[in-house]
Amino acid sequence: MVRVTAASAQQAKLRLDELDAEQAAAVRAPRGPVCVLAGAGTGKTRTITHRIAHLVSAGHVRADQVLAVTFTARAAGELRNRLRALGLGGEAGQVQARTFHAAALRQLRYFWPQVVGDVPWKLLDRKFPVVAQAAGRAGLGTDTETLRDLTGEIEWAKGSLIAPEDYAAAVARLQRDAPFEASKVAAVYAGYESAKATSDGILLDFDDLLLHTAAALEDYASVAEEFRGRYRSFVVDEYQDVTPLQQRVLDAWLGERDDLTVVGDANQTIYSFTGASPAFLLDFSRRFPDATVIRLERDYRSTPQVVSLANRVIGAARGRIAGTRLQLIGQRPEGPEPGFAEYDDEPAEAAAAAKAIAALLEKGTPASEIAILYRINAQSEAYEQALTEAGIPYQVRGGEGFFNRPDVRQAVQELRKAGARDDLPDARGAELVTLVRAVLARLGLTNEEPVGVQARERWSALVALVALTEELAGHEPELDLPALLRELAARAEARHPPTVQGVTLASLHAAKGLEWDAVFLVGLADGTLPIQHVLGSDGTVSDEAALEEERRLLYVGVTRARVHLQLSWALARSEGGRKVRRRSRFLNGLVPDDSPASRIAQHTTDRRGPKRVHPTCRVCGRPLLNTQATMLGRCSRCPADIDPELLTALKDWRKEKADELSLPHFVVFSDTTLTAIAEQRPADDGALVSIPGIGAKKLQTYGADVLAIIRARNNS
Repeated sequence: MVRVTAASAQQAKLRLDELDAEQAAAVRAPRGPVCVLAGAGTGKTRTITHRIAHLVSAGHVRADQVLAVTFTARAAGELRNRLRALGLGGEAGQVQARTFHAAALRQLRYFWPQVVGDVPWKLLDRKFPVVAQAAGRAGLGTDTETLRDLTGEIEWAKGSLIAPEDYAAAVARLQRDAPFEASKVAAVYAGYESAKATSDGILLDFDDLLLHTAAALEDYASVAEEFRGRYRSFVVDEYQDVTPLQQRVLDAWLGERDDLTVVGDANQTIYSFTGASPAFLLDFSRRFPDATVIRLERDYRSTPQVVSLANRVIGAARGRIAGTRLQLIGQRPEGPEPGFAEYDDEPAEAAAAAKAIAALLEKGTPASEIAILYRINAQSEAYEQALTEAGIPYQVRGGEGFFNRPDVRQAVQELRKAGARDDLPDARGAELVTLVRAVLARLGLTNEEPVGVQARERWSALVALVALTEELAGHEPELDLPALLRELAARAEARHPPTVQGVTLASLHAAKGLEWDAVFLVGLADGTLPIQHVLGSDGTVSDEAALEEERRLLYVGVTRARVHLQLSWALARSEGGRKVRRRSRFLNGLVPDDSPASRIAQHTTDRRGPKRVHPTCRVCGRPLLNTQATMLGRCSRCPADIDPELLTALKDWRKEKADELSLPHFVVFSDTTLTAIAEQRPADDGALVSIPGIGAKKLQTYGADVLAIIRARNNS
């Protein structure tokens, strides 16, 4: 039992009083299985750290019996900082907050002698050389992109608990789009695993840490007993991102116990390519029927305008995950409406973004609080050029540029030389930061920013390396130089550079978990978002699940913005190119009627006559400029005059008809079409077919049923 003083109890009470009702309910939930469905910006980290504090202060568990895990070192560091502020983190005898891999590494180092004996092992710092060796033997290339694809496939397979001999069958069963012939990837995978057994011992990659940790707990009763006596309560953040391998480790940690708190949002699942699956979050209540489930929907990050757009983006989602969507409620003061813009080509789009960013900088928004987000890293080039021409500093997050720069490579090489010396002390924590500063000082690191563009860029990179060292040392007080070098190598392979002052350029995947005052979502064209491989050659959807993950990527991008949000797309790639692109299908119904980017129109005559005629609002007569307004036949500002009971009857009929025909509901009629019917209440075939979305085929198939429902409602 934990000893609780009156002062600590009062402190806990005061902190609980600062939470909203749903957060407080999650904190006070009884010991046992708890699932917190937490939307973007709803204060999940604050909630789970306060829950841990509450469990400890109430005597349910000792602080050192709690293990909290998440997916990135940055997120784990944030957890530790919050726990430290509550008096519960960062030191021996306190709550442990780590990544899955860091927790497994620590446990494996301790249990290895009991499980394996005196066989030596080392952590594999860089996979590329080993993968390259296996790829060459399998007859595949060894260029950077090929090695990155192969490494990603191996990581997906191991995260999905698929062995080399089962890889080809799994790819066929799951209809996975492998980067190369499945048998060749399997050969590389097998060769990679074999190459890790060397004459000097065993090399373990990060996935091996999890596999061996799980096996130790599953196969050795003494190890499981000792571990489970040490840790009694578990917290998992971002639970929608767990892989089958990570879930296996978690199951091994738990054993038959159920003192588990998970936090996640299935509608932010965007890492299925790594093997991550929201199924564990979605099935939590089935596994633990007595679990407490709490929804956090008050968004403290973004303005109501940004929140409204986010809700509309995810509101169009389909499938099982969509059934768990959270309706965010903005808690911040009002802000500007999100902007939408269409450009002739990508250079024009990039130039406009740079101009808008310059205006934000002029008004006082720091460059570090501005981000340009895109679907794939290759899109960054135009924006790097536009920002350079505008004289605006920037950093590319998730790109190769930082670690491939000659000055950065030289700095890392100097640190490696320092690590090989015998006359240097075993520097850790703050002493490590001092050592790094001393090494980099020889390369141009000074206290003052130098003059000259090249000198400033070099100095900025060195400062970023020092800042990264300080950040990592703050998260891991025992961090030494070899561990720092391993982290730098891992970040170089993962294209995860440190923070440099300037506008952030990042892919939507790399932006997960981050936020900025101003966000520019660019390149929102079909074929880019959603990405081309989920669309057929004719633009039809070839993979519904993949399409929905693309929609969730847009949702994640929107929810990164606190105040300013701009969405844009270009009709051509290069200046003067053919304008063959169209804006992303995810934007249909989102662009306001009065936006210059709203341009839905109907072709009504041949080339010799007028090319475009806009339909008009049946209430006020103004032109209708977007898809939803056109389908409803009215402006969004005009009154709906809807018959809610008729709409309910139509939706009930649609469900029965869709189930009867084994079709998705929206294939019969979309919600917008049913809403238009319930508003306009057509009396005959002509009036019904005049509603956009109802053609001759649907009139023939469903027209009689719909008109009968309307007549029955009119006569009731």
